[in-house]
Amino acid sequence: MMLENELELGRLYYKPLIVRVDKSDDGKQVRTVLERKLGVSRKLLSQVKLTEHGLTVNEQRVYTTATVAEGDVIRVRMLREQSDDILPEPMPLEIVFEDDDLMIVNKQAGIVVHPTHGHYTGTLANGVVYHWREKGERVRFRPVHRLDEDTSGLVAIAKTSYVHQQLSEQLQAGTVTKLYRAYVYGCPKPHAGTVDAPIDRDPLEPHLRIVTPDGYASVTHYETAASFGNAAAAVKLKLETGRTHQIRVHMRHIGCPLIGDKLYGPKEAAVSAWEEAAGRQALHAETLGLTHPLTGERMVWHAALPPELASLEQTLKGI
Repeated sequence: MMLENELELGRLYYKPLIVRVDKSDDGKQVRTVLERKLGVSRKLLSQVKLTEHGLTVNEQRVYTTATVAEGDVIRVRMLREQSDDILPEPMPLEIVFEDDDLMIVNKQAGIVVHPTHGHYTGTLANGVVYHWREKGERVRFRPVHRLDEDTSGLVAIAKTSYVHQQLSEQLQAGTVTKLYRAYVYGCPKPHAGTVDAPIDRDPLEPHLRIVTPDGYASVTHYETAASFGNAAAAVKLKLETGRTHQIRVHMRHIGCPLIGDKLYGPKEAAVSAWEEAAGRQALHAETLGLTHPLTGERMVWHAALPPELASLEQTLKGI
């Protein structure tokens, strides 16, 4: 049976990160051991050391500069947080994975990931916060990456600051796999290749992105999965960087804008049967792969093509 103080710690803190000091770390500072063993950032350590039970060795509070001996047990406890600024709102969620540390959601098109100006409710964050409240969990909403409102597919959400930090570093290192499927006007030439074209805001229309020599490095790999005459194609894409609207901008850049894309699609085109079938920009984040920060396991998830894009593909096959 858990001791009363352990129950209280569980109410106040997330499950601790635990390191047992081995011979190779005997005599080293706590921060050195945690950085080497867990990759804990200086920022996180500066936060946890301010709380009574945030950083302990053998359950005794210590500073990050304290030295440890072989056999010591270091515990890092992060205070439980919740998103008090996000209104809990019931909504259907397709949760493809969840444990104490991580959640993967298959987001529907038409849903914004996080509340923004003009979108305070009806976002993925509202639904996820409601889900956690119903489960009795105090968790802050921390998306590791985002999808555009009208893009469907897999989104990773960290449930602690440590997991968010670790997954953000994986993103920066390029070890997170993000594969997309898009339906575009025309057929890319060549059928497979890499778009290496810097992206930045359009100075004339700041809500849009453009390819510009002075932009941020942006790399998209693509492969044509199917072509429908010369009129349209299904394309598989892999992101090497994650700029806002990157796929949409890069596909327009090579002359193959996404079907149904109101911002970057052909301006002169009337609403076609293709766009009616899709009902939105034809882009879906179908595969997500990452290494779980706590277990070290490489995990991969897949999201089936949503009905509206399956309908679009059937329409295109009839060309």
